[in-house]
Amino acid sequence: MSIHLNKEIDKLKKQILRLAAMVEEDVRKAVQAVNTRDANLAREVIIKDEDIDTYEINLEEECLKILALHQPVANDLRYVISCMKINSDLERVGDLAVNIAKRAIAISKIQEDTVPVDFTKLMDESQGMLKRSLDALIELDPHRARIVCGQDDIVDDLNKKMKSQIIEFIKAKPERTEYFLFLLNVSKNLERIGDYATNIAEDVIYMIEGCIVRHQPNEASERS
Repeated sequence: MSIHLNKEIDKLKKQILRLAAMVEEDVRKAVQAVNTRDANLAREVIIKDEDIDTYEINLEEECLKILALHQPVANDLRYVISCMKINSDLERVGDLAVNIAKRAIAISKIQEDTVPVDFTKLMDESQGMLKRSLDALIELDPHRARIVCGQDDIVDDLNKKMKSQIIEFIKAKPERTEYFLFLLNVSKNLERIGDYATNIAEDVIYMIEGCIVRHQPNEASERS
């Protein structure tokens, strides 16, 4: 690796980790806003999304510059390509955090003593998947990434149970349908965060090993 390419790769590592930290913090705040009905905290997430979008564009430009000017090969090429994909996934996770924040604002305006469903486990699992996938990226740990891949079904099942529960609430109290649909949307966005965490974990595995594990459901459990 040339000295210039080495510097550019190091710079790229710092940028992708910075974006990861920004997105993870926004997800945490969005979830907290739902739990506490904190509209102001939710608005912070929405406002910050513009910074994430700008950062994502700049990071993609850095990746393209490295590809064009340095023509990396082997491990370095895989790293840059993976960063481009992870960069895109992180931006989308940021969008999902905004979606959750918007629902938090809507929920805060509705006169209800408590949220009638318990999001705790789904929130913990989806945030946990995101954190572990980003830890795998930071530590370049394919084993941890495979653990994340194996957890996607858990989040999917929790979302399905949440959906069934909310549908029953709608049947029982159709006049509260809009409110319940807000809750359903929160559940769906949390499930999607788990999906993108899985994508990031798969890209970490490719980055380190050059192994494409998408569409191979047994691969994670066999090696974990």
